[in-house]
Amino acid sequence: MEIKIKSIGIAKNQEKKHFGNWRNVITKLVINKEYKDALDGLNEYSHLVVIYWMHEVKKCDIKHVPQGKTKEVPEVGIFACRCAERPNPIGISTAKIVSIDNNIITVKGLDIIDNTPILDIKPYTPQYDVAKDVKVPAWTNKLEY
Repeated sequence: MEIKIKSIGIAKNQEKKHFGNWRNVITKLVINKEYKDALDGLNEYSHLVVIYWMHEVKKCDIKHVPQGKTKEVPEVGIFACRCAERPNPIGISTAKIVSIDNNIITVKGLDIIDNTPILDIKPYTPQYDVAKDVKVPAWTNKLEY
């Protein structure tokens, strides 16, 4: 099945290639002017969820060692990690909203590189976004966030 997706904007920051430890990275999400009014009310939230297209991913790994930490973390299937080399290079991350000015949303802590196409944004809403009884493997504590 063919799915058509179009960008609603683009990410702008200083990151050309980055590996882990994104918490202090500042990014501007430049939303296409035609969607400016769609941002109304977003300033009432502290965080948002960004869905983006990892445009520089050129391969798909079925199995992967997260962050290349061989011997520190296990090799897992690509669907058991947040690594980029996916069948469809779609990224999803939550970031803190720093400011919203016109059609530009400044965020902190988004794991995204410069010129990444933005597919959608949604407000982070704990009622929907935080699962109860969350379980993750212990090796995820060895990753850099």
